[in-house]
Amino acid sequence: MDDTTRPDQAAVLRERLDRTNDLLERVLAEVAKTPSTHAIFVDAGYLYAATGRLVAGTEDRRSFDLDAEGLIDALIDRARTVFADSRLLRVYWYDGARRRIHTAEQQSIAGLPDVKVRLGNLNANNQQKGVDSLIRGDLESLARHRAISDAALLGGDEDLVSAVEAAQGYGARVHLWGIEAPEGRNQAEPLLWEVDSQRTLDLDFFKPYVTRRTGAPPEGGAGPRPSREDVWFTGARIAATWLAERGRSSLEELLPGHPYLPGSIDQDLLVEAESLLRYSLRGQSELRRALRDGFWEHLRAQF
Repeated sequence: MDDTTRPDQAAVLRERLDRTNDLLERVLAEVAKTPSTHAIFVDAGYLYAATGRLVAGTEDRRSFDLDAEGLIDALIDRARTVFADSRLLRVYWYDGARRRIHTAEQQSIAGLPDVKVRLGNLNANNQQKGVDSLIRGDLESLARHRAISDAALLGGDEDLVSAVEAAQGYGARVHLWGIEAPEGRNQAEPLLWEVDSQRTLDLDFFKPYVTRRTGAPPEGGAGPRPSREDVWFTGARIAATWLAERGRSSLEELLPGHPYLPGSIDQDLLVEAESLLRYSLRGQSELRRALRDGFWEHLRAQF
């Protein structure tokens, strides 16, 4: 190579570096001007159970009508107030359906602007399956790709803790929205501890959107609301059966995870308890905690 060509090559290289730096500066300037983005994540199972109990006195969806369109608009308006300098990406609506086939109501909600309906399965006991994993998947993906900076999560189940952790791991802030409980609390404490902020929407917020059907029974489910002691005993009873079927080796594998249960075991515990109690525990975080406490305390006493 001729030595006389080297200064020219250096000049070309400097010119390319200058263009690259200029491009990076422009990109960073555009990013700085881009507004924050938020999304709303609604666990419909929690929403129906908690609003039904608060406004209509029942968790049974068949006993009241919910104006989902009006309520979604109200949630969007509330988010505009909370995230004043942010734009809405969309509302994610998570619900269960048999064989994941939309009901007429779910089809109507899916047709609303800025709303994405995501369906888990609905089992024989009308319990949602797979909804928590859908929420986690969306939260994690949107946070990882920097599609959102803030997430408003309307839910209460302890299983959502992993979804919150996943989103926070990529820098998103997760804000838990709850529904006023007539008594006790309808959101799991570990979930409250994990989020960046939490707020409760009260009776006045939901009252315009819930209408009790004429002649509806006063309480959802086939049986009366059990006491905390009844649910605790049921958990211990299920634990005794579980231990008899699985054996001591399974117990030794389970104990290090205390106080958390693997998702599959926790779901089986919930379904079995609701069958024995003839009462839905959805949206009943205090009773679900009593169920897990009873299950754990029996197992730990056997070790």
